[in-house]
Amino acid sequence: MARTVSKDNGEANVPAGRISRLASMTRIAAGVAGGMMAEGARQLRDGNRPRLKDMLLTPQNAQRISSELAKLRGAAMKLGQMLSMDAGDVIPKELADILARLRSDARTMPRAQINRVLVKAYGKEWRTKFTHFSYQPLAAASIGQVHQAETLSGEQIVLKIQYPGVRRSIGSDIDNVAILLRMSGLIPRNIDLGPLLEEAKAQLHDEADYLTEARYLSAFGKALGKDKRFVVPRLYKELTTDSILAMGFADGSPIESIANLDQVERDRVVGNLIELMLHELFTLNMVQTDANFANYRYQHETGKVVLLDFGATRRFTPDFVAKYRNLIKAILTDDEGQIITAAENVGYVINGVHPVYRQLLIDIFGLIGEVLRAEEPYTIKGARLSARMTEKTLAMKDYRDDWRAPPIDAIFFHRKFAGLFLLASRVDAHVFMRPLLEAVL
Repeated sequence: MARTVSKDNGEANVPAGRISRLASMTRIAAGVAGGMMAEGARQLRDGNRPRLKDMLLTPQNAQRISSELAKLRGAAMKLGQMLSMDAGDVIPKELADILARLRSDARTMPRAQINRVLVKAYGKEWRTKFTHFSYQPLAAASIGQVHQAETLSGEQIVLKIQYPGVRRSIGSDIDNVAILLRMSGLIPRNIDLGPLLEEAKAQLHDEADYLTEARYLSAFGKALGKDKRFVVPRLYKELTTDSILAMGFADGSPIESIANLDQVERDRVVGNLIELMLHELFTLNMVQTDANFANYRYQHETGKVVLLDFGATRRFTPDFVAKYRNLIKAILTDDEGQIITAAENVGYVINGVHPVYRQLLIDIFGLIGEVLRAEEPYTIKGARLSARMTEKTLAMKDYRDDWRAPPIDAIFFHRKFAGLFLLASRVDAHVFMRPLLEAVL
């Protein structure tokens, strides 16, 4: 999950040591606590009875949390990004709004720190491997930043350079963020975040191993090599290490730029991405689960979509894929009993909860069914699908004692699903899901 950076973007050393990263977490906690005390005192002076949530969620505290996590980068920032993408499912919207700042607040490494990473990976004479290397990053994210370079043979490539200390800090960073989340009081005590946090650690360890991402890059390149709709950058294996990923430079415009094209092209591009997602799950059993817009580029001259960042790729077991296929089939039949049975087989808890909460869950599957069952292209933006979905998830807040963690695999896949629906809404594309689903089911 990366963002492009401007030349005047602020630089900041990435804290690489365990003690320095812990100190940053301590500053967050101390700053938030001080801010809460000040806000509580202010409300008392105004004759109000301060509430914990109101004291925590001040603009100043939001800035403190997001600013410090942005300086840390690594797992702390990545977890904040992951959680903020699942507002309504994992954390309350108020906290998600704070963490959402992290999706666009990455700092960049100063030149001296970049040099140290390159020396460690390639040796002191690393410059002899390139005819040109740009210190100005093309993009910066939570785990690394991207730089353009030119090989000795004149090929244009990019180097994805990992921030120092990220890999060894994953476990402690996530544990410390979890403590902050618990301290906030916004997450009900009965909710067990343990499985999600452990899964986040495993996923982040994979993302932080660029040799693993290189294998996924190669796998997608092979799987989509003959598909003329997409471009997968070439892997430069000889320049790739566990902390630097080297691949071909594939230019393109932001995917959101298709909003300026005609309806037919918008529909085609988004439809192709949705078809690819279904192919990933039901055929490859391997899904790039991060549908952040920055991971797609559109080539106006060819009409192709460049696919970037395979670090968040996840393999799904045949058992999950089979159960999820049955859930899709049940949704297409619009039979409530079949939908409940199939959803519980996937891992959702629908029965044995408050009747109102149960109905809200069923209503959410119903909203998804609107799109999947439509007999003609569906306008997500015009149907206010995201707003109606948010209304249901916000209503669930009144029944937090009934909340159960969604199945981990479903969380990751729905992250991709929701991201593509958000793209369809952003560019006002019409999606025709039913024939795409029937082709893979």
